[in-house]
Amino acid sequence: HRVILGKIPTQEGAAESFTFISGRTLSNGQRGEIYEINGDQVAVLFDPPEEKLDDGKNDEANKEQDAKPSVCWVDTQDIVLDHDTEAEDWHIAMEAFCEALPSLQPAIVYFPDSSQWLSRAVPRSNRREFIEKVEEMFDQLNGPLVLICGQNILEAAPKDKDPKALMFHNLSRLSPLTSSLKRLVGGLQGRKPSKSNGIAKLFGNKFYIPFPKDDEQLRVFNNQIAEDKKIIVSRHNLVELHKVLEDHGLSCENLLHVKLESIILTKQRAEKVIGWARSHYLSSAINPSIKGDKLVIPRESLDLAIERLRELEASTKSLSENMKMLAKDEFERNFISAVVPPHEIGVKFEDIGALEDVKKTLDELVTLPMRRPELFSRGNLLRPCKGILLFGPPGTGKTLLAKALATEAGANFISITGSSLTSKWFGDAEKLTKALFSFASRLAPVIIFVDEVDSLLGARGGAMEHEATRRMRNEFMAAWDGLRSKDSQRILILGATNRPFDLDDAVIRRLPRRIYVDLPDAQNRMKILKILLAKENIECEFGFDELANATEGYSGSDLKNLCVAAAYRPVHELLEEEKKGAAGSTKTSLRSLKLDDFVQAKAKVSPSVAFDATSMNELRKWNEQYGEGGSRSKSPFGFGS
Repeated sequence: HRVILGKIPTQEGAAESFTFISGRTLSNGQRGEIYEINGDQVAVLFDPPEEKLDDGKNDEANKEQDAKPSVCWVDTQDIVLDHDTEAEDWHIAMEAFCEALPSLQPAIVYFPDSSQWLSRAVPRSNRREFIEKVEEMFDQLNGPLVLICGQNILEAAPKDKDPKALMFHNLSRLSPLTSSLKRLVGGLQGRKPSKSNGIAKLFGNKFYIPFPKDDEQLRVFNNQIAEDKKIIVSRHNLVELHKVLEDHGLSCENLLHVKLESIILTKQRAEKVIGWARSHYLSSAINPSIKGDKLVIPRESLDLAIERLRELEASTKSLSENMKMLAKDEFERNFISAVVPPHEIGVKFEDIGALEDVKKTLDELVTLPMRRPELFSRGNLLRPCKGILLFGPPGTGKTLLAKALATEAGANFISITGSSLTSKWFGDAEKLTKALFSFASRLAPVIIFVDEVDSLLGARGGAMEHEATRRMRNEFMAAWDGLRSKDSQRILILGATNRPFDLDDAVIRRLPRRIYVDLPDAQNRMKILKILLAKENIECEFGFDELANATEGYSGSDLKNLCVAAAYRPVHELLEEEKKGAAGSTKTSLRSLKLDDFVQAKAKVSPSVAFDATSMNELRKWNEQYGEGGSRSKSPFGFGS
């Protein structure tokens, strides 16, 4: 805080550069800043005096001491906060700006539109005072200096009155102009300046710059604007790259020659580029160049990293632009962010342990019709399935199966929930539902995945059901029926739930293939464990079969949590060794995972679903009645007994 006594940093900027003086007589009203607080005593760093009489008795040592700011301990009751204008940041900044201008002459200074920065720089209560102070500072400037301020015109001018090209309102500031320009100005009639609360009112002489009306001039104008934009973007990119290089202790000798066109770097993008360039250089260089403890990355590595980022963004931008072109209205555009292309999902069937029968069934029902539609174009029996339900206890991999299915089928993936089709505006839920199916028809092949489908398409007719929810469900099933009548559209509704018994009967009818995803048995648990631990450091001859037999009732999600808990044990052991402070111990690597780690972790991570739980019994009962392989499919064909 500034006080009527205060703190001014020296050029060295270090604490030891301050001179501590005791027993000094202080003048009333002396300003400075608080340096340190200790109870009722405050160390204040005082501003150096503006004028000091030289009696000729001070030697060089005293002059050097007086040149440094002084810190004195004073009572808090003897100081007050400094609310003077000179303590404001904006005043200090403008004062420093005007002091630096004479050393930069000849110079042209451009101020952007005040609406872009004035509100952030100066509080509204000080706006008038700021304008007055800046005007005083500008009046004291002289020499070869031009100050220009841009101002955007938001409202179009009247069609019958074209603004004059030149409007000079304050000719007193044009006295240093050349005689030829004076003659040009002298014949112009000034108009009353427009009202402005910004810094633009300090610039009384106005030039109106309209867009060129001639086609050729307009083309040149647009080209120049594009070139200026490239220069500004390149400078910004260089600053971002330089910051990241400094933060990571890196350097690049030819940074100014890096090709930075047609790309805008944020801090995150710059870090990504530097990381790629560093990896490329270290992997290709036999003897990396190091100067001053800094790795010197060549320009070629940065160019390759920039090109990689440019290609990645081009592909993403192209996909996004294509989707925006496919979306017909604002309701369809709501689903653009929910679309995931098949090459970006990152999950395949081979990444899922176990569930071989389920994967085989899904491959026949979905992957084959989507990749070979010509095989299902004739007849009435070989028609692609339009609705599949995956049901089973939580954590068995239903969502993972849906993602892997989209990858294997080469289909776009749209994941929706109840919130995707609801709106606070009456009637918009039905419009969103229609938009979902119309947008999906243009994205085909596509898989519309409805997670927790029971919450979206639960049984109708309940006492707590809202009218808007019922209308949305009716619209969803009506659009679904329209989808079923168009076999040429490669669209699949894939639902997942752990409460299939809460679904509406009409929804169950529209999901003809209902596949039960059960808890894995011992053999499937061993497959899951091998996939989870494929990239981990485990001991030789690890007992996968023993661990699989010991985890009865664990789902795939439970097994992953178990592996994570076991992986922390070597970390805890290493930290304990570091706490003990073994002399000369420099061990930083983790030991291999052992079977005992999983046995100990099993005491902390238990199955999330009990085998004999009520929900499990209800799932098995529903599977026997409605699921594939249930008792209904095993009953003899015929009518009556």
